[in-house]
Amino acid sequence: MNIIDRTAVSTATKTVMLTPRSERGRLGKMLALNDFEKAAKRLLPRSVFAYVSGVAEEGQASDAMYRSFQETRLLPRVLRDVSGRVQRTVLFGETYDHPFGIAPMGSSALAAFDADVVLARSAAKSGIPSIVSGASLTRLERIEEEAPGRWFQAYLGADRSRMEALIDRVADAGYGTLVFTADVAVLGNREHYARAGFETPLRPSLDLAWQGITHPRWLFGTAVKTLLKQGIPHFENMEAYRGAPILARNVMRDFGTRDHFSWQHLEIIRKRWKGNLIVKGILAAEDARIAAQSGVDGIIVSSHGGRQLDGAIAPLHALPGIVEQAGSATVMLDGGIRRGTDVIKAIALGAKFVFVGRPFLYAAAAFGERGVLRAVDLLSLEIDRNLGMLGLRDINDLDGSVIA
Repeated sequence: MNIIDRTAVSTATKTVMLTPRSERGRLGKMLALNDFEKAAKRLLPRSVFAYVSGVAEEGQASDAMYRSFQETRLLPRVLRDVSGRVQRTVLFGETYDHPFGIAPMGSSALAAFDADVVLARSAAKSGIPSIVSGASLTRLERIEEEAPGRWFQAYLGADRSRMEALIDRVADAGYGTLVFTADVAVLGNREHYARAGFETPLRPSLDLAWQGITHPRWLFGTAVKTLLKQGIPHFENMEAYRGAPILARNVMRDFGTRDHFSWQHLEIIRKRWKGNLIVKGILAAEDARIAAQSGVDGIIVSSHGGRQLDGAIAPLHALPGIVEQAGSATVMLDGGIRRGTDVIKAIALGAKFVFVGRPFLYAAAAFGERGVLRAVDLLSLEIDRNLGMLGLRDINDLDGSVIA
């Protein structure tokens, strides 16, 4: 007998089942995505957890992001044949087993050993896409070798030669989809970092040492293990060359200047990059229209997890207007998704696909690859149940009629 009924979720290529009781332990007690956050908070030093979980200023944008899903209601239908439910989704010519993927998260390897590879490999095993962050601490070439078919998210600066060199590096590594994050002309006011003792570059201190000593699983399972096996982490993918180590005083130099980036630069990227081009971080419908006219293949509606402009509109609320203006560009959504009902609400309001970030990193921090796989299973099972209660068989049949 399992922690949760061994309910099979039919997909195009596999049957997903939750972790059996024989494997339960601490992992078996994870029954929803939010459970992984609680587990990671116990495991991680205060400063590292603050880096992953923190938001801008007062957290208004973050609160709005989560509240938007709570405020949106669903309309269930009954007495319909809902057998044989499927979640298979086709995106840019690729078929994925579920309508969600893993969002890009910078410096993930601070929270979990080899996290960038763990997340990518887990996504590949689960039949979903994952996006490698430009601020990752693992070489993009190695991630693609370990888990082919990933997407790459770039923080591109306005210097044309450096921008084109990085684009060429990504293409040479075999990536077919480039995600350009557009909402970082300037960095948000993330004062929570300083309040919790997290700095960039990282600075050794007595407080940081005490945080490590009082969190031995993280200290030896992530920090010491990383130093022994991989050396001091570097920002590996901000440029075409290897960036500075996270302890270097000049590390912020690698983040470059982006405040004079414009739509003209996006057109340069479009001409240089031959694969799928996606713009992430759009919240205004007019920006979606311009992006579509610039030739992008996709748009990710996102408020950067509430880490940029505090008080920004929730992505879910911005979604319908963006869908209207996006033309032929595929519209996706990122931010605030914690339940299968959240995925369904986003798709019903016009998103083709969604991305989830922090919960998967929390799962990797607390349980490694097994945790990420279980998190995927939990979310996919919720979607399966919700489809049935809405009277639907296929995720692709979702539309505005399910919104009350």
